[in-house]
Amino acid sequence: MVAVSLLLAGLANTLAFAPYTLWWLPLLTLAWFSAAIANSASPRQAAGYGFSYGVGWFGLGISWVHVSIDQFGGLPLAGSLSLMALLVAYLALFPAFTAWLSRRLLGTLALPLLLLACWTLSEWLRSILLTGFPWLSLGYSQTDSLLRHYAPLLGEIGISAVLVFIAASLANLLQPLSWPARCWPAVVSVLLCLLSPLLAQVKGWQHSNEQLSVLLVQGNVQQELRWVPEQEWPTMLKYLDLTRPHLSQHQLVIWPEAAVPRIEPLADDFLDNLDKSAFYSDTAIITGIIDYNLKTQEAWNNLIVLGKQTADAGSGHYFHGHANRFSKHHLLPIGEFVPFESFLRQLAPIFDLPMSSFNRGSYVQPNLTANGFHLLPAICFEIAFPAQIRANLTSETQLLLTVSNDAWFGDSIGPHQHLQIARMRALEFGLPLLRATNNGITATIDADGRIRERAPQFTEAVLSDTLQLTQAKTLYSKLGNLPLFSLSTLLLVFALFRHWRLTR
Repeated sequence: MVAVSLLLAGLANTLAFAPYTLWWLPLLTLAWFSAAIANSASPRQAAGYGFSYGVGWFGLGISWVHVSIDQFGGLPLAGSLSLMALLVAYLALFPAFTAWLSRRLLGTLALPLLLLACWTLSEWLRSILLTGFPWLSLGYSQTDSLLRHYAPLLGEIGISAVLVFIAASLANLLQPLSWPARCWPAVVSVLLCLLSPLLAQVKGWQHSNEQLSVLLVQGNVQQELRWVPEQEWPTMLKYLDLTRPHLSQHQLVIWPEAAVPRIEPLADDFLDNLDKSAFYSDTAIITGIIDYNLKTQEAWNNLIVLGKQTADAGSGHYFHGHANRFSKHHLLPIGEFVPFESFLRQLAPIFDLPMSSFNRGSYVQPNLTANGFHLLPAICFEIAFPAQIRANLTSETQLLLTVSNDAWFGDSIGPHQHLQIARMRALEFGLPLLRATNNGITATIDADGRIRERAPQFTEAVLSDTLQLTQAKTLYSKLGNLPLFSLSTLLLVFALFRHWRLTR
């Protein structure tokens, strides 16, 4: 019965994230998770409890992945469900590991501190193993709660740690301990909650006097038509027609990921004309496009800048291969690269999707420069990796930019969660963020994570906004996850030492 209740608790976690945003739910589900670990008979039983929690958490939370597998993967229903089950089971191993390690070390530290350290280690592993999949990290559920004020100091993973500590403190109240041992974590938890709104005064950023007028274009091209050769010109003309009436009214125009469906070497005429149009309209256009080396047959998922590179530029600066571009580094398995490619591509259509064999860009790349503004880009899934964003942050960075094509996921909760992740990046780094997508959710986000403007999903739309830029140097941008990882490491070393002493 405990395992079933934890499965239900994990399922409930989905309601904490966008579009539902019941941010208080993880406090209850994590409290029950903590109590189950503390009262389990053995580390093995605790691991089973953690696995049940994880199956519920990810089974419903990333159900949107099934949309892409089912609709575009070409697998029969049984195959797509099996692939989903495998992914969910893999992700559930991480809360299972947290539960196992916490139960193994139980008694060496106060339960809230022990769970904080084990949870942080587990979530870090989830973010790096097999290229990493940090989706649905519980800190993202707090973008609209008081705990969001910890983001500029500790980042999203720090918010997750605070959540775990508070929830475990609730469970700790029910443990057979002395009064001080039971209550001190609860007192600290209350102080953490009371402190949160006061942190807005030390957020590390402030608005500057500089503004940016921006246009984001959402073409709403159906996924099944994106790579059909006959649709290349209609798609390019659609984006051009949506943009042209507004071109001269904005300092910057953003098109989404792979908005230009023709590979870059074959789109020279179109790009050259677009470059000149942007320059004569006194603006710059950033667009997604696939670059392809016809000799080596290597491809990159790119963003390029057309039109004015600097505010005082005397001409457009585009030519194929110019340096003012960004190549996606964090590629999505199966969708953008296929492990064991020679074998898997023969196995099923999902392993042989169009545009699923890209080369990686460098981990650190120069910011894009458009009309004198410096933008730190991330393509699609990359926005979920704050360490990569931080590594590319410079003293000149003025905005964060993410482009995506969420048409893969239909009318599911996936695009809403994706937008919520982007909001957290703005909170962490104290910078406005632009998000342009093919079919939604296109939005502009202020440095405090607030959505300023958003375009309706599944429509052709242009979104116009004037953003107030910031002067930002948040603590998280300086130190990243170092404070939390250092604390967690010290706590785990101390717990392991005490466990060794107790079992000698």
